[in-house]
Amino acid sequence: MTQTDTQLEELRELVAEVLELEPEELEDNGDFIDDYEADSLRAIEILARIDKQYKIEIPQAELPELRTLRAVNDALIRHSVKKG
Repeated sequence: MTQTDTQLEELRELVAEVLELEPEELEDNGDFIDDYEADSLRAIEILARIDKQYKIEIPQAELPELRTLRAVNDALIRHSVKKG
């Protein structure tokens, strides 16, 4: 398993917890709003947990784009590169 795969699985656990799902229910490209009935408060909670766990800051302006696990993972990678 690569570092990216490991990170994606960690994110899956984090997002599933916020969305009150089992991690295996959360598909990489499943839409948080359309498929999992998330609201804006849950999106902000996901962002806050990512910021805290990975010690990076993803701007809230990016929230509309962060609707899938894959998109969140891509943003995490992008902002990690900027930081480090």
